[in-house]
Amino acid sequence: MVISLSVVLLLAIVLVMMIRSGSIKTGPAFVAALLGFFLASSGLGPTINNVLSEITASISKISF
Repeated sequence: MVISLSVVLLLAIVLVMMIRSGSIKTGPAFVAALLGFFLASSGLGPTINNVLSEITASISKISF
């Protein structure tokens, strides 16, 4: 849950920065957000969540 919230917050910040910088307009940003909601509720939602969880687990195991 904490990782999911962090990813959502990070993506929201990136989206706001892209809108403010002019690299993405409000209309396409709205469409991208809707796509995310519909994709999450589709059959691919759990698969995407599992892939992101595995990626974050792999990154957390890296020691510097």
